[in-house]
Amino acid sequence: MSPTTDRSVTDDRSALIDLVSRLGRCLDTGDFEGIRDVFAPDGRVVTLGGTAQGHDALVAQAARRHSDGVVWHSVTGHVVDVDGDAATIRANLLVAFAADHADPAPFLLGEVYAFEARRTAQGWRLTRMTATPAWSLNSRVPAA
Repeated sequence: MSPTTDRSVTDDRSALIDLVSRLGRCLDTGDFEGIRDVFAPDGRVVTLGGTAQGHDALVAQAARRHSDGVVWHSVTGHVVDVDGDAATIRANLLVAFAADHADPAPFLLGEVYAFEARRTAQGWRLTRMTATPAWSLNSRVPAA
């Protein structure tokens, strides 16, 4: 690979990891409208919270699932594969749902994230996201 190609791949990988981090920030801070800048207009999400497609449905589902209490997303282990203007990302998610900052037993959920993304005129955007549960701790299920 030429240095230019190496830099391109590194830039794409960095932009895609940043996109996933921006999703977590939107969910953690209650900036649900910000999801419109993370997902393509036809984006589709499949999680324990249900299936949603399109910006309005994605924003509504995020608000419904992440508005009560304190939510914290930690995403690690990103594996990014870029093929031209398309990409896939696999990562591990640890999410905590707490009643408040002093909650002694938040609901913890470990999931595997699978994303698809495409390059748009506005930059990379997620087109598909699936969150597959791997484990949980504490039996409290977040309110729907």
